[in-house]
Amino acid sequence: MKVFASAAALLFAASASANPFAPKSTKNTAKGKYVGRLMNGAKATVNSQLRRLDQEEQAIDITGYSIKFEKCQFVKQYDEEAGENEDSGTVLATKRFVIFRLCPDGACSTCNYNYGEYIVDMETYLESTLQFKQEEQEDYCEACDECGQDEEEAEEGDEEDDEERRRLSVNCNTCYDECQNIENMEDNGYLDAADYIECQQVYENENTGMVYYAGAICASSGSRIKIGLFYDEDCSIMDESADIESYLKNDDGYNMKLSYHLLKQVFPEDACVADCLQVDEDENDDNNDDGDGDEEEQEKETAEVCQQLYEAAGKCEDAHGFDNGIDYQNYQGEDNWSYDNLVAQEELVCDFISSLQAGTYDQSGEIVVSGGRSTESGGTRTTGGQKFALTFFTLGTVGLAGYAAMLHSQLTKGAKADLSRQGGAMA
Repeated sequence: MKVFASAAALLFAASASANPFAPKSTKNTAKGKYVGRLMNGAKATVNSQLRRLDQEEQAIDITGYSIKFEKCQFVKQYDEEAGENEDSGTVLATKRFVIFRLCPDGACSTCNYNYGEYIVDMETYLESTLQFKQEEQEDYCEACDECGQDEEEAEEGDEEDDEERRRLSVNCNTCYDECQNIENMEDNGYLDAADYIECQQVYENENTGMVYYAGAICASSGSRIKIGLFYDEDCSIMDESADIESYLKNDDGYNMKLSYHLLKQVFPEDACVADCLQVDEDENDDNNDDGDGDEEEQEKETAEVCQQLYEAAGKCEDAHGFDNGIDYQNYQGEDNWSYDNLVAQEELVCDFISSLQAGTYDQSGEIVVSGGRSTESGGTRTTGGQKFALTFFTLGTVGLAGYAAMLHSQLTKGAKADLSRQGGAMA
């Protein structure tokens, strides 16, 4: 029994240590409140206090950096509203996070120093990056249309058009077919996966009562974002065995497939999602037309996608040598936070990011404890590793008990034999 008690204690201790949401007592009230906001709100933000800056005193310049997707991760944690709801099938809520970096000089394939690491809720990340990619795609196809213009009818502005095509990497020999496929996607039997990132109902069988909802999921150990099927309207209970394309139909009732042409651009491998330097084309043209010979340095402007994500994200910068972060020693924010508090908040974000990167949670958001844990229809089942451990402890206990009984028997017989020999000698 002691062996099982010890094993249970070890499992409990491992669970508590692996769970960053486990209640902890702390004397740092500000720190505790920040952790609560970070975890419970699933909004990895610090802009309300930690990063609220007086723009006249200190501004963060990220125009020399580019966004690199690192990982997406689900995290299941206790939800107070779900716990109070008697109709709720679970007391857990699924929080969705994305980890990304700001890499210097567009070096997203290396990015091993002078970078910032950040965590933001998946909804914010997808909204910002997909909007950016959608606008980029529209600009790409507009520039592609200019490829068909007859050179003899070219206007004076064609030099600018050529420059725009080079900036967007438009290949006039292949771009037309690509843009036509995008425009005629639904006619070709495809639906845009980017349209299903928000949880929505996609299937209902009135006879059986089966209902499916589609939403964004983390796939391939968090290196990709795909669309999966869920049983509930909050997209927290996933059906990993179902194929979503079996339940997608158009208005005419025909089965449709998903196109990841746009969505896959927000999680490229070893490539940048977006550059944070946005050039004002109109202002640049005005400066070039001055004709005064002065080479004025163009004013740097941060791309909207970078600005949105930077403001919304929890930040881990100092640990990675991020040059343009806040100078904590001279920080004089309106909240008058101390240097120690500011550093503590950043350490919390860094620790949380590290826990997600270290495999603390599985793909569905369950905490991984002693060999893993898997989820099936909202519940859990014992894995092979756990079964082996339990069997090992059980057989070990039985073996030790048998060995102890054998030793006891041998010692008892030995004692009786000695007493018998002693009695014979005395007689």
